[in-house]
Amino acid sequence: MKIEIDNITKKIGSQTVLDCISLSMESPAIYGLKGRNGSGKTMLMRAICGLIRLSEGEIRINGEILRKDISFPRSVGILIESPGFISHYSAYENLEALISIKNIVSRERITETLEMVGLEPGDKKSFRKFSLGMKQKLGIAAAIIEEPELVILDEPTNALDEQSLERLKKILGHLKEKGALVIISCHDTEDLLALSDVIIEMQDGKVISEWKINR
Repeated sequence: MKIEIDNITKKIGSQTVLDCISLSMESPAIYGLKGRNGSGKTMLMRAICGLIRLSEGEIRINGEILRKDISFPRSVGILIESPGFISHYSAYENLEALISIKNIVSRERITETLEMVGLEPGDKKSFRKFSLGMKQKLGIAAAIIEEPELVILDEPTNALDEQSLERLKKILGHLKEKGALVIISCHDTEDLLALSDVIIEMQDGKVISEWKINR
């Protein structure tokens, strides 16, 4: 998986939310987006997912131009903002409904994924009764269950305790081992440094620095 971001700009009214960004990302690796609220991290993730129309520039995914050759990345798992789940379904039932759309993974994968993120597959509790941490875990599970080539997680550490953070680290490492390209954002700099191979720092819609983490 290779993503080439070529001089992209996004304007909303008179505001420039992405400003002449050029980047290259290639798997297997974990890229961490660093910056304050409003720096452009989420908007860049939305652009890579094909969820917004750019004002200028283009994004190529494995050589295909996004929103021209393809509408969305061909193999992607996404956690951006609050994911939508069926409120009266359990965690298992929600994932069961999700995987039925493409029908490319087995029901056994639901159990495996729920256990991976720290949720009990047999728990009948409905989503509406979930804590914030449980909702976040289910959002991560939904993003990774089909083992996509591209995984985009916006603030995946929100509402997670230390044990869950360790699980997340193992999950991201597993995705990388399987050859995925992972893009995450995180408010906590220490967590971002622990999870990422490359840090991309953003400010006012621009990339101001990029560096590799030496392990």
